[in-house]
This record gives sequence, structure tokens and C-alpha cells, in this order.
Amino acid sequence: MNAPVPQRTIRSVCPHDCPSVCALDVDLLADGRVGRVRGAKDDPYTAGVICEKVARYAERIHHPDRLLHPLRRIGPKGAGQWQRISWDEALDEIAARFLEIENTHGPESVWPYFYAGTMGHVHRDGIERLRAVRGYSHQYETICVGLPWPGYIAGTGLLGGVNPEQMAEADCVVIWGTNAVHTQVNVMTHAMRARKTRGARIVVIDIYRNATMEQADMGLVLRPGTDGALAVAAMHVLLRDGLADRAYMEKYTDFSPEFEAHLAARTPEWASEITGLPVAEIEAFAHLVGKTPRTFFRLGYGFSRQRNGSTAVHAALCIPAMTGAWQHRGGGAFHSNSGTFALDKSRLEGTHLQKGRPRLLDMSEIGPILTGDPKALQGGKPVHAMIVQNTNPASVAPDQKKVREGLLRDDLFLVVHEQFMTETAELADIVLPATMFLEHNDYYTRGGHTRVLYGPAVVKAPGEARSNHDVINAIALRLGSDDPVFHAGDRDIVADTFARSDYPPLDEVEKTGFVDRERPDDVARFAHGFGWPDHRFRFKPNWQDVADRKGYRWSCDPAIMPVFADHWAVNEAADDEHPFKLATSPARAFLNSTFNQTPGSLRREGEPSVFIHPADALRLGIGEGDAVIVGNRRGSVELKARLHDGLRTGVLIAEGLHRNRAHRGGQGINMLTSAEPAPPFGGAAFHDAAVWIRKAAYQAK
Repeated sequence: MNAPVPQRTIRSVCPHDCPSVCALDVDLLADGRVGRVRGAKDDPYTAGVICEKVARYAERIHHPDRLLHPLRRIGPKGAGQWQRISWDEALDEIAARFLEIENTHGPESVWPYFYAGTMGHVHRDGIERLRAVRGYSHQYETICVGLPWPGYIAGTGLLGGVNPEQMAEADCVVIWGTNAVHTQVNVMTHAMRARKTRGARIVVIDIYRNATMEQADMGLVLRPGTDGALAVAAMHVLLRDGLADRAYMEKYTDFSPEFEAHLAARTPEWASEITGLPVAEIEAFAHLVGKTPRTFFRLGYGFSRQRNGSTAVHAALCIPAMTGAWQHRGGGAFHSNSGTFALDKSRLEGTHLQKGRPRLLDMSEIGPILTGDPKALQGGKPVHAMIVQNTNPASVAPDQKKVREGLLRDDLFLVVHEQFMTETAELADIVLPATMFLEHNDYYTRGGHTRVLYGPAVVKAPGEARSNHDVINAIALRLGSDDPVFHAGDRDIVADTFARSDYPPLDEVEKTGFVDRERPDDVARFAHGFGWPDHRFRFKPNWQDVADRKGYRWSCDPAIMPVFADHWAVNEAADDEHPFKLATSPARAFLNSTFNQTPGSLRREGEPSVFIHPADALRLGIGEGDAVIVGNRRGSVELKARLHDGLRTGVLIAEGLHRNRAHRGGQGINMLTSAEPAPPFGGAAFHDAAVWIRKAAYQAK
């Protein structure tokens, strides 16, 4: 069967929560539908390659289950009983209820809630305008970046680094704590180019043998939460065996005799006991990076999702500072460029409208907040109303039992603006249909690269779907908050933001589809010094300086933080009752809870499952494909066992956020994760849960 012939092909941008933010070529068919979606070949980073889930985007945008009309709940919360209503009815009711709650409980009892279901700034961050103009509770954004970003900044002083395209110029690429084949396929594009053109070695460090490690020359499988131990042991070897660049450290770092003495006790033997890695593998890794000046460290988000995640990221970042890898093109380190775009979003976010100094509620603690935890509420009043955009907390937030209990409160008025009837939408009082990225205008930043990209509206939204931007403006106007910004269209906001940021005019940007914000190579590699006032990389981090620089707030006593780069044993410990450590790693065909309703992704991922080492399975009488129950004090989840010898004993890996209803029992994997803010400044420790596992009493026939 021949594929439909496209009427035209347009340039767009993948909007989803991935640092690659790929440039796309999208075929538009004569009937107005979307055809093939491909990576843009003329974009140097995307380089024509995109992940399989986005390549099948027509499945998502034309899915028969898309929400098309506003709905009002008419039965008990969560019962699935809905009445179709008009947009005017929906918006009038939202405004009336918000005003009633403002007047009764105060404006801080309303909590707009969002995150990165779309990376487009206009349709993601515009919700801030509503917070500002009404004085609603603000959101402390911890769930994803609250752990890795402080760890990186603690060393360099700036959230930026070497252009990731320089991986292709490396002689060794270290992919640490990210399953790039699943989550950032473009990382592999440039790493493989380095192997093909330069014979580069690829090292992958992770907690199981995954699709990325299958392509590595050296794969290091360690226990969850032990990355810091590997890092400091590698530095011990570098110093011991004369592989550290002492001249570089003397000029560009705060290296000291005290730090060297600290590392003297961090031997490979010590680290082997903690990580599970053989001593020989630790030594081989240290020798490889120590003898390869052009080593590029690509530090991911995965290994930060532990209670010690910030210190682990910092410890790993210290290795290229000790080897002097930053001196060489193709060397150094990268995590995110999010600190380098210099965007003025004041009108987009409505900072000129801000009323008072509202409280800042931790988004990772949505469960404790909605169930009335006084500490999580910061001693303030309960939340009585929410509008949710771009996220699905009833699936993705930690401590799901509390999240669901809170969302089901009868005295919580919940509005969800969504593309599908997600787990969160199912618990709403009013559900509003939302547009997708090809149906509105927006710009996107690439934390994983250097460009800011523009994506235009090119197809008509189905049914009565409206954009996030339009909905926020409509609610604000009905609440009586009339400002010119609430009358501006989404394209106007993009143009205004670019103008305020000294970017080229939007008409010019449209010709190429992007603004390249690449910093000069010597600046990106910190060739003239790092981002702290003394221009030195910090092996001895000042965490208060990090907090001051980024506006972070402490979630622990600062006195308990390690003095130097180190392994920090603060993770949730396995014990006799909970002898396993569980990590909830990303699936290849899902992106958090996005794509877990599309046919191609569902076929790829199958039913919810958990990897267990064969030795553990044998001991527990668990066979391949057996139904198992995994649990802890927070709840339990039913899964299918998959035997996998590429992880340490005592470790379980559950890939992907399947829909809750896909699990027997209707409970998803985040029933088991903790909402306790991780040190030093908060964040969700998704890969840090102690659990038990047992064979289920029932078994599928």
C-alpha cells in the first residue's frame, strides 16, 4: 500500500519533555491531516534522526480518543460520568469558582500546576501570568531538575557546557546516567560519529545493561545511588597513577592538599564494596579517561534521581576537571544549556502583574500538599482549587496514594486542560480540550543543545480544542484581570519575547526555524575560567552559593552536606523488610506518561513489567513472565517479571510509565516512590525506593 503523497512539508519542532528538542520536517496531506514526521536533516544536532515515538506522531495527533469538547463532572469524582458543555459555560464556572475560593480562603488557596508536557514556552509558562495577576500560590519546580542542576552548578558556576555536537570530535565519550537510545537518540548520533570517524571509545555508566550500554565499548553496571563512589574512586586512581593534570588544576580549580587527602581513602576497593563494580573495572575506567585528553562527559538526568543525586552529579563532573579534559575540543562535560539562553519572559510570565509575595509550593510534594501536610503547605491554608496544564500528576508525581487521595477531595475544585483523558483528567471537575504543537504557535529551547526553535501553527485543531495560551487569557479576563498581555495572540508573545531578548525578529527566525545561541567555543569550554567569581572549578562546593545563584531553598540542614566531592550515603536503604532497590527507568516508546495511549508505543512496550536478576528470581521462586507484586510502606504494584542478568542482584528496574489501568489492581509504579524532598534543595528521587517483591498468588494462564 502506497503512502499518501504530501501536499507540502513544513518545518516544526518536537514539543515534548526531552533535552534534544528535535527539529522536524512534517508532511501535511491534502486532507489537512499529518503524514510522515522526520528529523530535519539540515539541523546539525537533530541530523535527520528522531525517536520512534515522535516518528509515529500522526498516531497521536489523529488519535480517536483525543478530547474534543469541554466536559463537566456529573457523578462522583473519578466515576467517569461527564456532561458535554460549551466553552462559555466551562469558563464561566471556572471563573465563578475561583473567585468564590479567592474570597473565602484567600488567593493562595488556588494553585495553578504545570510542567514540561510541552517544552514550548508560551503554552507552558503562560500559566505564570494567571498566578501573578491573581496572587495565586507559585510552584517550586523541583520534580525533574531540582537535583541535577545544583550538582552541575556546584562545580562550574553555570548551567552550560561544551556544545554537544563536539562529541563527534571526542576520542572517548562517557554517557553517564542516561539511556540515550530511549531518551535522547541524538546523543548516540554524535557519539557514534566519533567512533566511526575517530575510533572513539564509548563508555556507558548506568544501573542496568540497557539499549545504550549494548552499544558501548565499556559498560559499567553499578548499584543505584552509588555513582559518587565510582567518581571519587576514579579520581583516586588518577592521582595515584599520575594521570591527573596538576598544572590545569592549579590554574583553573580549587584543588587542595585537603581534597587530595580526602581522596586518599576513596580507593577502588572501597568503591567496589559500595558500587558492586569489580576493582579492575574501576581502574580500567579511570585509566581510559586519564589517558584520553579528548574525553567528553555527557551527564544525564537518570543518576541524579536519588537522594544523593546532586552530590553524585557534582562528583562525576569533577573527573574532567581533574584530567583537564576541558582544554581540548571534543573534551569537557555537558548536562544542560538551560542557563545560557538569556530570554526575557517578563511579558509572557506577567511579572509586571505580580501581586504580593505568594508562597512557593513544591510541585514534587503535590500529594502531601493536597492531603494537608502542614510542612508541605508551609504553615499556610489548604489548596482548594487547581488548574493543571502540561502534566499528569495522577501518574507522574511521587507517592501516588497521597496524590490520588488529595485530588479526590470533594472540597478541591480541579480543572484539567488536556489532550486526552489522562489519570488526572479522570479526577477533574471540569476537563478542557487542548491543542497539540502543530495547532498553535510557540518557541522551544534546547537544554540539550544550543538553539531556540520556532514552531508555527500549521493544522486546524480538532473539535473545540483550544490552546493553553488562549485558556489562560480567557480565565484571567473573566476574573476581571484586564491587561494587554491577556489580549495578545501566541505568535505576538513569541515576537515580543524575542524582541525583549535581543533575538532577531520573528519574521527572520521563521526563515530558518531557529536562533542559534551557541557560545564561543572557548567560553563554552571554560577555557578562561569557570563561572564562579574566582573563575575556578570547585571540588569543594559552596552549596549556599548555588542556592543564592538560582534562588533555591534548603530542604535539609546545610551542615550535613559533604565538604568535598564524595559518595553520600543518604539514600533509602534496603533492609530485611525491603531488601531490593527499585528504579523506575524510562521506556523507549513512552515519554513519562506521554505516548502511553498510542498504538505503536503500546505494541512496543507491552504490559507493565519489572527486571529482576535471575539469581534473585531463582531464590524467590519467580520465573520469566510470572505475575509479581512489588511493594513498600507507600503501596504496592502488580507487574510481570522479566529476568535480566544485566543488573546487580538486589536491584529491580521497572521501565516506563504505563497507564495505571494497564496494571492489574489499577495502581502505577509511582505508588512506590517517595515525595520527600531530596537534599539539598528538593527534587523527586524516582530511582530511590526500597521495596520487597513476591510472586503473586494468581498467575496468568
